Amino acid sequence: MSLFFAAGSKDTEMSGAEVREGLRAALGKLGERKRVVVVPPDFTRFHSKAGELTEMAWEFYGDALVDVLPALGTHTPMSDGQIATMFGETPRELFRVHDWRRDIVTLGEVPGEFVREVSEGKVEYSWPAQVNKLLRDGGHDLILSIGQVVPHEVVGMANGSKNLFIGTGGVMGIHRSHFLGAVYGMERMMGRADTPVRRVLNYASEHFGKMLPQIVYVQTVVNKNAAGELVMRGLFIGDDNECFELAAALSLECNFLMMDREIKKAVVFLDPDEFHSTWLGNKSVYRTRMALADGAELIVLAPGVREFGEDKTIDMLIRRYGYCGTPATLEAVKHDPELAANLSAAAHLIHGSSEGRFTIRYCPGHLTREEIEGVHFAYGDLGEYSAKYDPAVLKDGWNVVDGEEIFYVSNPGLGLWAYRGRFGPARTAGV
Repeated sequence: MSLFFAAGSKDTEMSGAEVREGLRAALGKLGERKRVVVVPPDFTRFHSKAGELTEMAWEFYGDALVDVLPALGTHTPMSDGQIATMFGETPRELFRVHDWRRDIVTLGEVPGEFVREVSEGKVEYSWPAQVNKLLRDGGHDLILSIGQVVPHEVVGMANGSKNLFIGTGGVMGIHRSHFLGAVYGMERMMGRADTPVRRVLNYASEHFGKMLPQIVYVQTVVNKNAAGELVMRGLFIGDDNECFELAAALSLECNFLMMDREIKKAVVFLDPDEFHSTWLGNKSVYRTRMALADGAELIVLAPGVREFGEDKTIDMLIRRYGYCGTPATLEAVKHDPELAANLSAAAHLIHGSSEGRFTIRYCPGHLTREEIEGVHFAYGDLGEYSAKYDPAVLKDGWNVVDGEEIFYVSNPGLGLWAYRGRFGPARTAGV
């Protein structure tokens, strides 16, 4: 088990040439490969730099790179335009579509006793280690898993083994992992590399990963510099958990802003090319909630949002129950077999609720007032709110608009914001 490349710091700005050189140096240590599959994120992680790295891997391996399987999870398949935008010259014919309901093999089961222990008794089910069957049965001699390490609402810190076991995972694995994170407590996990969900994923990797070809992780850390430009702060490549842990430590320095005062009004912009649903757009809620004061207002400018769930069944369940808070959601799980069979939907309802603590005002481009209010959000007219809180004018961080102080976030997927006063000294020190 090896770390093949590691570079970066909170002040680093890696050039494209440096990234290419680092990737080539790492891949060169692996020896000749004949059938390589790359597993990058989809367009919802466009800013991860994974598209560029995938293109570089194709340039390195040439005809030996035979498959690119974006880690869709439950997301909508990428369009040809999105593939071209994100992956450059990587040939379109290499791309495969992950179907989380049909394309799955189960490698093994994480025991219920282990899940119960790491969840502090909150859930007692076993967890199936599921991946797309192409990864096991495609005849590959290398899986190159590429992605960004950043604070995450379900697992604590995104990427590592999550990219395979959730990103190419199946129905039961995705549902149960999301629900585990939700009932354990999102705010107990975000920004932590060691969480109950991560321990389950690591168990699966350690016990069942040997059923797959060699897995090499290419982990990025990305944020904006002082000029507002997206830059790569770190690149870590290895075939064990060390590269994830190094990337997670750097991501905490780059992507977690611990604030000295609470936010009373936040405005979050959802790029219409990236966010088409509240399933994704509720990063605006997840990533800011720990910085919002009681009674605060969160205004979400969502010009591209046209649906709630990207999966038809999940969309229907969100519309049925709305973001109604933890007690009501858990009660619904007890009485509705359809919701109980789709636990990731239940988890999402918990994640997207303010639990009555602050107002979430959604300003959608394609959903009606009735639809927004039907899921327990407040409605805002997009034209009216965009005119007042103009994304072209606002800067990330504190702004004053008509004499009122607001906190602006141009992309909630790039970070996590929290008020220091909500954490004790140990939590603040260890983030």
